[in-house]
Amino acid sequence: MWIPTEHEKYGIVLANFRGTVQHGLPLEIGDTVQILEKCEGWYRGFITKNPNVKGIFPSSYIHLKNAHVRNKGQFETVFPTEDSVITEITMTLRDWGTMWKQLYMRNEGDLFHRLWHVMNEILELRQQVLVGHLTNDRMSDIKQHITARLDWGNEQLGLDLVPRRDFGMVDPDEISVTELYRLMERRHRRHETPPQASMHHLFLQMKSMMSSNLGEELEVFFYVYDSREMQPISERFFVRLNKQGLPKSPEKTERQCTLFVDLGSSDLRKDVYVVAHIFRIGRMVAGEKKNVSNTQYKRPYGCAVISVADLLTADFKDDHLLKIYSCNTESEWYQIHDSIIRKVSSRYSHIGSNTGLNVSLQLLHGDMEQIRKDYMRLFTRNVSITKKLGFSDIIIPGEVRNDLYVTLERGEFEKGGKSVARNVEVTVYLLAGDGQVLKGLVCCGSGEPGMDEHRSFVLYHSNNPRWAEHIKLPIPLEMFRGTHLRFELRHCSTKEKGERKLFGFSFVPLMQDNGRPLPDGTHELIVHKCEETADLQDPAQYLKLPFSKVSLQPGNNQTIKNSKESFWIQSSLCSTKLTQNGDMLDLLKWRVHPDRIIDCLSKLKDIDGTEIFKFLQDILDTLFAILDDSPQRYGLKVFDCLVHVINLLQDSKFQLFKPVMDNYIENHFAGALSYRDLIRVLKWYVDRIIDAEHQEQIQQVLKASEYLFKHIVQSRRLYAAATGGQNEEEFRCSVHELFKSIHLFLSHETKGISPITHTQAVFLRSFPTVYCELLKIFSMREVANLARDTLSSLPALTHTDCPLQAVKLQCMAKTVESPLYVNPESRCVLLPVVLRLLHTHLQEQKELVLCANILTGMLTLNTPTTESGASEEVNLVMESLSGVLLRTILEVTNRPQPAATSLRLQYQDVTGEFVACLLTLLRQLKDKEYQQLLSRFPTKDELTSFLLQLFTVFRILIRPDMFPKDWTVMRLVANNVIITTILYLSDTLRNNFLNEKFDFKVWESYFYLCIIFINQPCLQLEMFPPSKRKKVLEKYGDMRVMIGCEIFSMWQHLGDYKLNLIPTLIGPFMEVTLVPQMDLRNVLIPIFHDMMDCEQRRSGNFKQVEAKLIDKLDGLLSEGKGDETYRELFNNIIPLFGPYPSLLKKIERETWRESGISHIATVTRLMERLLDYRDCMKIGEVDGKTMGCTVNLLNFYKTELNKEEMYIRYIHKLYELHLKAQNYTEASYTLLLYDELLEWTERPLREFLTYPMQSEWHRKECLHLTIIHNFDRGKCWENCIILCRELANQYETYYDYRNLSKMRMMEASFYDKIINQQRLEPEFFRIGFYGKKFPFFLRNKEFVCRGNDYERLEAFQQRMLGEFPHAIAMQHANLPDQTIHQADAQYLQIYAVSPVPENQDVLQRDGVPNNIKSFYKVNHIWRFRYDRPFHKGTKDKENEFKSLWVERTTLTLAQSLPGISRWFEVEKRELVEMSPLENASEVIENKTLQLRTLIAQCQMRQMLNINPLTMCLNGVIDAAVNGGLARYQEAFFAKDYIANHPEDGEKITRLRELMFEQAHILEFGLAVHEKFVPQDMKPLHKKLVDQFHVMRSSLGIQPQEFPAYVRVSPLHLANGSPRTCRTPVPNTISPEGGRIVARRSPLSYPAVNRYSSSSLSSQASNEVSNITGQSESSDEVFNMQPSPSTSSLSSNHSGSHNVNSSAPSSNRASPLPSDKHKHSRDNTCLSPRDRLCSGMFPSPLDPTQRMIPFQIPVDTALARCETNLPTPEMGSLCKNVRSLSPMPTARSPQKSMVPPLTPSPTDGLPMGSLASHSPARSGSYSSGISSLSRCSVSETCGIDLTQPDPPLPPAVPTEVPIRRGSKTPPPYSVYERNNPRRATPLPHSLSVPPSTDNPSLTAKPQLNRTQRINSEPRHRPTPRKVSQL
Repeated sequence: MWIPTEHEKYGIVLANFRGTVQHGLPLEIGDTVQILEKCEGWYRGFITKNPNVKGIFPSSYIHLKNAHVRNKGQFETVFPTEDSVITEITMTLRDWGTMWKQLYMRNEGDLFHRLWHVMNEILELRQQVLVGHLTNDRMSDIKQHITARLDWGNEQLGLDLVPRRDFGMVDPDEISVTELYRLMERRHRRHETPPQASMHHLFLQMKSMMSSNLGEELEVFFYVYDSREMQPISERFFVRLNKQGLPKSPEKTERQCTLFVDLGSSDLRKDVYVVAHIFRIGRMVAGEKKNVSNTQYKRPYGCAVISVADLLTADFKDDHLLKIYSCNTESEWYQIHDSIIRKVSSRYSHIGSNTGLNVSLQLLHGDMEQIRKDYMRLFTRNVSITKKLGFSDIIIPGEVRNDLYVTLERGEFEKGGKSVARNVEVTVYLLAGDGQVLKGLVCCGSGEPGMDEHRSFVLYHSNNPRWAEHIKLPIPLEMFRGTHLRFELRHCSTKEKGERKLFGFSFVPLMQDNGRPLPDGTHELIVHKCEETADLQDPAQYLKLPFSKVSLQPGNNQTIKNSKESFWIQSSLCSTKLTQNGDMLDLLKWRVHPDRIIDCLSKLKDIDGTEIFKFLQDILDTLFAILDDSPQRYGLKVFDCLVHVINLLQDSKFQLFKPVMDNYIENHFAGALSYRDLIRVLKWYVDRIIDAEHQEQIQQVLKASEYLFKHIVQSRRLYAAATGGQNEEEFRCSVHELFKSIHLFLSHETKGISPITHTQAVFLRSFPTVYCELLKIFSMREVANLARDTLSSLPALTHTDCPLQAVKLQCMAKTVESPLYVNPESRCVLLPVVLRLLHTHLQEQKELVLCANILTGMLTLNTPTTESGASEEVNLVMESLSGVLLRTILEVTNRPQPAATSLRLQYQDVTGEFVACLLTLLRQLKDKEYQQLLSRFPTKDELTSFLLQLFTVFRILIRPDMFPKDWTVMRLVANNVIITTILYLSDTLRNNFLNEKFDFKVWESYFYLCIIFINQPCLQLEMFPPSKRKKVLEKYGDMRVMIGCEIFSMWQHLGDYKLNLIPTLIGPFMEVTLVPQMDLRNVLIPIFHDMMDCEQRRSGNFKQVEAKLIDKLDGLLSEGKGDETYRELFNNIIPLFGPYPSLLKKIERETWRESGISHIATVTRLMERLLDYRDCMKIGEVDGKTMGCTVNLLNFYKTELNKEEMYIRYIHKLYELHLKAQNYTEASYTLLLYDELLEWTERPLREFLTYPMQSEWHRKECLHLTIIHNFDRGKCWENCIILCRELANQYETYYDYRNLSKMRMMEASFYDKIINQQRLEPEFFRIGFYGKKFPFFLRNKEFVCRGNDYERLEAFQQRMLGEFPHAIAMQHANLPDQTIHQADAQYLQIYAVSPVPENQDVLQRDGVPNNIKSFYKVNHIWRFRYDRPFHKGTKDKENEFKSLWVERTTLTLAQSLPGISRWFEVEKRELVEMSPLENASEVIENKTLQLRTLIAQCQMRQMLNINPLTMCLNGVIDAAVNGGLARYQEAFFAKDYIANHPEDGEKITRLRELMFEQAHILEFGLAVHEKFVPQDMKPLHKKLVDQFHVMRSSLGIQPQEFPAYVRVSPLHLANGSPRTCRTPVPNTISPEGGRIVARRSPLSYPAVNRYSSSSLSSQASNEVSNITGQSESSDEVFNMQPSPSTSSLSSNHSGSHNVNSSAPSSNRASPLPSDKHKHSRDNTCLSPRDRLCSGMFPSPLDPTQRMIPFQIPVDTALARCETNLPTPEMGSLCKNVRSLSPMPTARSPQKSMVPPLTPSPTDGLPMGSLASHSPARSGSYSSGISSLSRCSVSETCGIDLTQPDPPLPPAVPTEVPIRRGSKTPPPYSVYERNNPRRATPLPHSLSVPPSTDNPSLTAKPQLNRTQRINSEPRHRPTPRKVSQL
């Protein structure tokens, strides 16, 4: 039976449990479970991270933990009863674990490994805490370490800052908001601005000495040296090195590591160095012979230095190799370090490149206690401490030092009968009074123990040695008296004996006769002669002698004897017990000389503070003893001395002595009667403040008032304890009298700033400490009254710059923080004073930082659990400060933030503290308090003002920048307070601002606040991790839903007043409904029905609602809001909140249902596109999906919504995407959309996007130039020419010839690029997107895409699969069924398609270069086709061509390619089946055209080799695969087939003609092939010729049977050149062609459009004759003269000789490898438009005009030099050109004249003035793009054309548009040249209203195009816009 558990509530899973039993709950190791019930070894419960899933699990798998249960019962919550740090570690590490794995997935290896180490470290520390065997200090250190690591990890992972107190997490509900803010701010500031340490320490480790010639032991001395003062600032650190340069005792780390302690901030300068002096222990002279002397001497070796500033930037130990320098002259050794520092290189030299001192250095910051904690690894082993010379910057009380520092300076000695100078060595001894040497008290440096003696180093042959060697003598205080130093001077011999011979000594006693220690400074000691050590055995004999020359008495005989030799030392005493000051000793011994008391008291102020604090207790006892002895005589002097000593505590050097002073007063002070004298003298000073001329002494007295009152209070307590409380009333009266005097001087007012004002400020600074002392003897209320009266006596705010105001607030801040304010009894006395002062300063906006601190301190006492009595105080504060506090917050937040970091932090602190104070006050208010607060406003205007201010402040609190981003806890608390306040204020709004009291501003502000509240990021729970979301929901719930319900309720109460808010709140409500919270959406979406209904009733429609919704949707979804669920919610029938029906259901009941449903549908469709756009932009990659989505949205704004400003914005977004993807052609087409909206007018346009304010004309000009530039980059030069012409027209209209010239030159450069540069033909691919997983704009649609350069089908398919990684590629081309359409997946169907050009004009014209034709084959393409072969009926195994049908699918696009996108949707699909006969004709025709192309390329030397032609000829002639033409003949020329298919007679005839034509072309190709075939391929050629004859005979074709158009002989052509032919030749399109003309020409078939690059006309056979029958060489063939013939085979300038023609279909998009690296372009196309037509246009249908060239052709192509054209011919041609007559003459069949060249190609030409068949000439006048001209021939030439019979397919009339029936019209019209441009005004927001003032400059002359056309007769109508060209 399952029993509810009582104690087993919480546990940890010990092992994995699969949960395979019935109702089993799967568990994993480490999960925490909450247990609900138990039954026989089983528990029932749930995992805490997923409480919704409950199940059973074995109890043996669970480790139980003690837990605390809240709300026991069904909804109980369980918390483990463990240390809060352990709980935090557990929760944090679980969150980190998930994010740690994500770091690995994101390849953030560095943070991954660092976090791993930190997690392990935290787990180890957690184990130590759980064990519990730690001291309190150690436990505190570990917890601090844990919290530091947790904070670091949270910061690195972007998690929230955790508020803590004493290392434990704080519950925000249990403390006030102000205290929470201070905790958060303190942790935030500690991280941002770490405190600057005042103490620094230098760690040094001696590692080794590197040298190649070491053979002696070394001694190294390190110390810190100040080069500015030229003196050391630390003791020396002494290291002994062995002969290998390593420390002598490596096991004793204290002998190789040291810490230079107590360095001040002033010591970390560039001129402070670490100096190392190195001495060798060995022979006197290095390298000396071994037999000279075995005595070891200490000799100078070298010196090394390093600047301390070099160590400031390193946070870790760093090894340094210090260079060692030797002294050039030993006598200057004492200053070698200075020479190195100052770089006096003449005094030192580098010992060697291989010599160096290897040391490790690190700077540590903080006090020693902190250093020991932070750098425990340094102190785990012994480290010697090297102290600073003298006292540190901060003297530590209780420190005992008695160190005497002695420096051996120099000496002056005689030769002593020697021929050379002496080698002097000094031995130092410390001796007691009895002559015994004190053991171990001579220290050469830290790191080595003290020694009995010290031997100096020896300078070689120097009678005036300078050592500058430091030693320390740590003498105990009790041994100091009677101790003296003896310096024995010896000469060190260099002879064999190596003896040290004594020649003199000096001594100095350490204590003088008057009891004072040896004074600091330099001492010149007398050198006493002595040659025997025995003479020094009895110190009593020489101690009677004078020791220094200063102590010599005049007339002493020894003066003469010892005057020539001297020995100098320098001494410095650092002692906390001895003083060298005589005045100090006189004061302490005042009873010995009572007559000198006044003098001693006066001199106390001149004594150094260090000396005073050495003997602080003795001095204070002395002062109070003198006061008790004679208070009337010495009272004032003693008082002044006491004030001086007290004020010394203000010095930072002695601040740590305040506890010493407090300890003295509490435990050692014995002046029980002194309080009377202290009060008397203090009152005497206070009474004289107003009248005193000098305030300095009085200010010093008041500055010391804290400790004066401490002495007074303690004295009174001692007296009361001794006397049983006598004279209590007298004491009280004296204190009250004193405060009366204080009140009197505080109330004194002065004009401006006076000395009295400063005196008042001095007292106020110390006053809070005064009444804290009075609390020890007076009651709380009595002291509170004194404090209130004192603060109230201050003068009012008179001078804004008066320093007294700031001090007054500082005093108030300390008062609020004092125990006097914490006590409720005294707080009620002080609160009115504090509030009055705060109100005054906040009203004036002065001293806001102090005001914030005071208010925060006041409200910190008011926690949520405070007793109800605090509500009165809160009401009092709200009544006094609520209004001014709101105004202050508004004022502070509206100020610009200062630039300085410190000021900015201060600004943020002030804002945050005021906000925290407001939240604390509001948090304390209940319903009753709210009513009292609002009832205080007597008028509605005041209430309105308060509410508006409150709502505005709330909006400021919600701003993201109000708090740092990781302060989620603070934001949630603030939101909880805000929502509570809003709920309380809702009743106020309903009661006071509805009906006739309706106030629009209040309601608008209310709704805006609620909307901003819902949208703030910190409440978007969907973005939180699950654990964080759970915590927030448990503590606060989903506050968005709560406020949403309140919005709905308030909206329903508005009634008819909703109309006032509809235009304003549509956008904000839309923003709220985009929040992905279902309950919130269900509540708020019905509000839109009310809006639509109200608007319908008011204005009859809801256009305004619709417009606002659409405008807002774009902005919101672009910001990433909304999702697909929202679209469904908005559109579908979904049950909404409560009884309210769904939106569509509600709309269906209305009379305006149709328009309403249409509106919902429009919004839904827009949302679909916006969501797709947002999802694409989130990826961040520029691909086809992103561009297609943008195009889809752009067209929607244009066609369905007609919002031109949004349309233009998305035009530019698409343009930027194209530029980023380097789709320059598409970018140009996109920008053309905006260009077409503009006119050539002077209308001013405002600044928009990146465009400045300018006229419409200039903006359109700028757009034109940009488009031209991009078309040029995309190699779409034909379109550049069109735009250049339009710009040139404008420049010509304005007579801007400079720009006109540039434009014409630019246009000419584009012609050159067309002719000379190659452009690749892209592939086109059909792609279908099937399945419901695709975006809406792609779903179940098919598109045709223009591929990239060199992109084949496989590469395109891989690219698309990369863009849609989850898609499945379909392997067939059949249309999918509905199963695929409705599948919940993605399917891609991709295959290649062929373009079907619309314009056949250029492609069918002979003589047009191939690179021009190739452009029109792949540009402006609407239709594409795909052929699928199949067999119908029974397949003939012997000849499959009989049943081979072709299914041809033609796809028609909505817009032509290229365009504004690389792909467009298929609008129409046509399916046609081609019979086997038609298929055979097309195959033969395509192969024929391929042959023609290759032959032409070979003739014009456009082929690098002849192999392609060889393979093509071989494939046709020797068709081993499909049998060749014989198969077609067998299949379709058989009698059975002709009899069974009589309807195919014409088709069979056409097939026969195509075979004849192909046979002729083969013969022609073999002739060309023979001319160029290499020698090694001659056999292959011969084989091809033989097989050709066999094939021809098999076809039954004889040479004479070729039709007339293929049997033209070269004899018909004069001079053998078809270009100079004077006799017309029968043409395929002439009436003489008879039957041949009646058939469809191969050039008119669509297949030609892909392969034809030249036309093999009837002159082809003539060319064969020229090649095979004439005696011309191959060079002559390539150097034929140019002529106006249309044959490209004979024209060497019809196309560039170095440009390859287009390849067959299989190779069309894959040029030779050699071409791939030469040419790279985007094939782009501007749609063919109506444009200026050429006056020189051939009329192939006019028999009178055919084949009649100019006698001497004038061709622009002649302007370009032909490399193969002979120079004489050029000359003759030029002469003929010059002889032409400029006047036109009557036309005849044989002649025509050239008209004069007009200045501008835009000018009209006379009707019929020009006629020519030269495409080159035609191109020179029409920019070479005749295919872009839609003028008919009759319009151009002015000739009546008669249609021959049978007629050719007629040209498309210019009046009929090419495209019809498009649902979504293209972004620009095509072929609508006669359709006038519609007026397209810009949006009002983009235009600038015209000025009513008269313009200062005359406008440019306007010439309407229509007027110009009418005034100047033209035969080519001028288009009105670029898109119609």
